[in-house]
Amino acid sequence: MCWLAGVSRAGYYRALREQHPEEEDMEVRAAIQEIALGHHRRYGYRRIGAELRRRGLQVNHKRVVRWMREDNLLAIRQRRFVLTTDSRHELEVYLNLAKRMKLTATNQLWVADLTYIRLHSEFVYLAVILDKWSRRVVGWALDRSLGARLAVTALERAVAARQPRPGLVHHSDRGIQYASHDYASLLDKHHMTPSMSRPANPYDNATCESFMKTLKQEEIYCREYRDLEDLEVHVEEFLDRYYNRQRLHSALGYRTPVEFEEQGATQNSEPGVDAPKMSFFRHEEIYRPMSVLGTSGGPDS
Repeated sequence: MCWLAGVSRAGYYRALREQHPEEEDMEVRAAIQEIALGHHRRYGYRRIGAELRRRGLQVNHKRVVRWMREDNLLAIRQRRFVLTTDSRHELEVYLNLAKRMKLTATNQLWVADLTYIRLHSEFVYLAVILDKWSRRVVGWALDRSLGARLAVTALERAVAARQPRPGLVHHSDRGIQYASHDYASLLDKHHMTPSMSRPANPYDNATCESFMKTLKQEEIYCREYRDLEDLEVHVEEFLDRYYNRQRLHSALGYRTPVEFEEQGATQNSEPGVDAPKMSFFRHEEIYRPMSVLGTSGGPDS
């Protein structure tokens, strides 16, 4: 109707609010319900507000929160994340390169992690790999075992889907699955550079930690699964069709990962633009500032 009349959506809703405030309230409230239910109550008021703005509706966040609370549409939040990493092994670990990288395009840095999911009568495990630049899930795998094969399968799927060029940095925690010979051999086969977090420091892999929290809060805790096969169907739908293609990410300027990658590919079309950058800095424990140097110019004794 706005297109036929040659007016903007924002102008239409502004006029409607001035002339018929009750009708405008119903329009906005219906839009909030449509967004919340369409995303299975995964969206909080910030993402709903962002989606409303994409539709041409300028709505105060307090108004969104009030109606979501009245209509029982507030996003589901419960349970806390449980760590599954076993880093007590004597396998080789690697320097943390991820924190030094400044990303400019896809397939420069992948981050990986594992988590557990509780079903009615068993525990199963999920391995995921994200493209750090776009937050897109590029590979994942489910299994009843927490062995190295789980992580290897997720990596194999990621490589098959993305076909990355040599030099990609793969970052993970120091878990035995990622330090295993099978996993290291697969990284070497595809000319990937391994990177690992510092011991007992989840902030080094914060992107994957945040993703796992989102997955559990917006999908796992919202359903009851019959078995592993039922779980796999719903996880595939969430990751491949919802998370990557529909869910707005605040870190991406409220765009989906697919949308972010498509726009980035257009901007980085020139040769050399998509090359990552590395930052190197002095460690405070090795290089001390001038203020702590002696009067002779050398370090304090």
